[in-house]
Amino acid sequence: MQTTTAAPETLASLDKESAAPTLRRALGARHLTMIAIGGSIGTGLFVASGASVSQAGPGGALMAYLLIGAMVFFLMTSLGELAAYMPVSGSFATYGALYVDEGFGFALGWNYWYNWAVTIAVELAAAQLVMQYWFPGTSGVMWSALFLSVMFLLNAISVRGFGEAEFWFALIKVVAVVAFIAIGTLMIFGIMNGERSPGLSNFTVGDAPFVGGLPAMIGVAMIAGFSFQGTELIGVAAGESKDPGRTIPRAMRQVFWRILLFYVLAILVIGILIPYTDPNLIKTDIGAVSVSPFTLVFQRAGMAFAASVMNAVILSAVLSAGNSGMYASTRMLFNLAVDGRAPRCFARLTRNGVPLYALLATALVGALCFLTSMFESQSVYLWLLNLSGMTGFIAWLGIAISHYRFRKGFMAQGLDLAMLPYRSPFFPYGPLFAFGLCLIVTLGQNYAAFMGGRIDWIAVLATYIGIPIFLAMWLGYRMVRKTRIVAYADMYFPRPATPGSQIP
Repeated sequence: MQTTTAAPETLASLDKESAAPTLRRALGARHLTMIAIGGSIGTGLFVASGASVSQAGPGGALMAYLLIGAMVFFLMTSLGELAAYMPVSGSFATYGALYVDEGFGFALGWNYWYNWAVTIAVELAAAQLVMQYWFPGTSGVMWSALFLSVMFLLNAISVRGFGEAEFWFALIKVVAVVAFIAIGTLMIFGIMNGERSPGLSNFTVGDAPFVGGLPAMIGVAMIAGFSFQGTELIGVAAGESKDPGRTIPRAMRQVFWRILLFYVLAILVIGILIPYTDPNLIKTDIGAVSVSPFTLVFQRAGMAFAASVMNAVILSAVLSAGNSGMYASTRMLFNLAVDGRAPRCFARLTRNGVPLYALLATALVGALCFLTSMFESQSVYLWLLNLSGMTGFIAWLGIAISHYRFRKGFMAQGLDLAMLPYRSPFFPYGPLFAFGLCLIVTLGQNYAAFMGGRIDWIAVLATYIGIPIFLAMWLGYRMVRKTRIVAYADMYFPRPATPGSQIP
């Protein structure tokens, strides 16, 4: 038996996805893989990774990243099951509306759109710092305007154009990380002609390998959580992927293991070659490319041009993150409009299947947020940044909840699990573990503000403001629309006509 009961707006979006004009399914498996890698490997790895080793020691940093990596793995298997079965551009916002509550999907979608729109502003500000390395006397606003124009054009041409650009942006980062790990490994074994290998001596310096105990590991776990954000982009791109029943599960598996290995192996190399007491590891500013742990290792290997190379890599990381952010936020706004949860004009598509009005709105918000960092008090910009920082974790929580209720409803209606193109092998423990750990990471973002006998309420509000705003949007929608939690018996499960076909 297959039920067809669901929220009218959500059903409308699924129907409209198959009507002309529609989003083009032009993204292959290689595009999906690189989109997710491009969204999650960036300046956090290239610049700020050394701070993790400095804070918790090489052993503590490794343990924290492995733990968060396990959480992300379970989240990706949950998203893989949902996205392979129902590949729509709204991704977890659509799943939240169908399998949790309409208001839940509404709040997820708007928060995620805002998150990436502000991320564009962050990347524009970062691009200025990168270009100042080569052109110290030029106007930073000029570079930001140029890069915003490039991101806009790459997204406006077609989804294929975006996918190809993101593929090459991400490939530069992948090559840099692989080269770093390879050269670092050669240095560890004393094969390179640079400085003498320290062996494992840096794992026994001071309090290494674990520094600062459990509180330090928790702090690094927070950093690791932010570092892995972007892997969920593959769910947003599912709505424009070719043969999603096959490409999405394959891309999910490849993305997770590659990202985990990149982070874990890179931190292992840093921990072995650079003592956690090195003051350079404390630097987390993108402008400190000359003391990036990647730059330091390359220089110790005898590469004098390391700083310039890493600056170019960081520039590609900045453009990649901004490009992915513009794509993700545009598609989320488009889907909200199709569902009737945003102005209808944002659902209009060009002949090439690009939601141009949604793209314009996203670019405009990114530009305005960027201008607040230039011409007004920077406190406005910092508050915007803090507000967006929590939404990635909220999206992860939404994925875990939606998948758990999706599978429960699927089984409650007596549907055959063989209908699922990809089945998460860890249900129900996977989404439950991911939800629990993600909730701890989310609530523990600024646990230090509660320490010391006096609560720093300003710091608490700056960190956690995203949570009450999300709840206000969710509960406000429920009150206005009179919605409720979707019962398992009332859930809508579209049936693809053939494996890998578009739903419904």
